[in-house]
Amino acid sequence: MYRRLPSNLPSPAVTLSVDGVAVSVRAGESVAAALLLAGHSHGRTTPVTGAPRGPYCMMGVCFDCLVAIDRIGNRQACMIEAREAMRVERQTGTRQIADTGQIDSGQIDSGQIADTGQINGTRSP
Repeated sequence: MYRRLPSNLPSPAVTLSVDGVAVSVRAGESVAAALLLAGHSHGRTTPVTGAPRGPYCMMGVCFDCLVAIDRIGNRQACMIEAREAMRVERQTGTRQIADTGQIDSGQIDSGQIADTGQINGTRSP
C-alpha cells in the first residue's frame, strides 16, 4: 500500500472522485498519486488481454497511467494535477465510440469507406 512521506508543510486538500468514490489529496498532487493513495493499483486495462496497467514511471514516459478525466479518455494521470471536483474514471478494455453516423477522413484514408469525391453531399472539384 502507498502512503505519503511525512511533511511539515501545510497543504490544503482537494477532493476528487475516482470511479464515483470521493478521494481527498493534497493540493499539487497528481491524479496518479491520488489513484495510488486511494488503493487503486491500476488505472486501466489493456484492450487485448485485459492486463492491468498502473502508474509506473510517474513522469509521462510510459503511458501506463491513462485514465478518463472529466469524461475525456486517455489522459496521463501522472502529468495532471488533481483539482477540486475532478471526476476520474479508470479505463477498462477497448474504447467505446458512439455511432454518430458521421464519417471522418481517417476512415476514408484507411480504406474503410470508399472515397466518392463528395463533401457534404456535393461533388468536390
